[in-house]
Amino acid sequence: MSVIIQFVYVRNNFSNVCENFCVSTQTTADIILVDYGLGNLRSVTRGLERAGASVTLSTDPETLADADGIVLPGVGAFSEGMENAGPFRNALAAAVDRGQPVFGICLGMQMLLTSSEEADHAGEGEVKGLDFISGRNRRFDGNQKVPHMGWNELSISREHPLVDDVDGKYAYFVHSYYADPDDSNAVVATADYAGEFPAVVADESGSVFGTQFHPEKSGETGLQILKNFVEFCRTA
Repeated sequence: MSVIIQFVYVRNNFSNVCENFCVSTQTTADIILVDYGLGNLRSVTRGLERAGASVTLSTDPETLADADGIVLPGVGAFSEGMENAGPFRNALAAAVDRGQPVFGICLGMQMLLTSSEEADHAGEGEVKGLDFISGRNRRFDGNQKVPHMGWNELSISREHPLVDDVDGKYAYFVHSYYADPDDSNAVVATADYAGEFPAVVADESGSVFGTQFHPEKSGETGLQILKNFVEFCRTA
């Protein structure tokens, strides 16, 4: 009798372990970090991994189709970013059509918009963005020191899963241009630099979004943003 009881206990305990293991593996999201030659790839990778993601750096547009989510990082000039990311344009558009989450960071966020004044100021003429969010990136006016660099408080404008639990928290910014969406409802959160500007934007579907700040450099606030992103990808 004791042998049978012990067997049943072990069997049930093993089932519980298996069940817990299966649940835990489902908490991982497979994220593609687009490597187009610009961006803090190492720090973004570390941040996403801390947030619970399985991260793959990719220079191959075809890999985007199987991802739970896509991150478009970026540090540098708008025109250079769009040129380097050119091979990914069609694959990113297809991902958006499929409803895959696409997350742009800093320059990557600006690239989600239609265009930027930056190319005009550089004398390069019109440079088209990805146009996933209708709008234009504008330079801070001449009375403001650029680049804007430092920690600023986030003020949530509307609900979005990316900004859960970050209202009133501080994030780290380094930029000279800011997003100006055509639709004010695209603004999810703002910050202030001698005036309010969009800090987080999202398209109408809610699956394409970006942060002007660097979550990978924003401490616990940034980690929360990345956790929110991973959870969004996992359940999308």
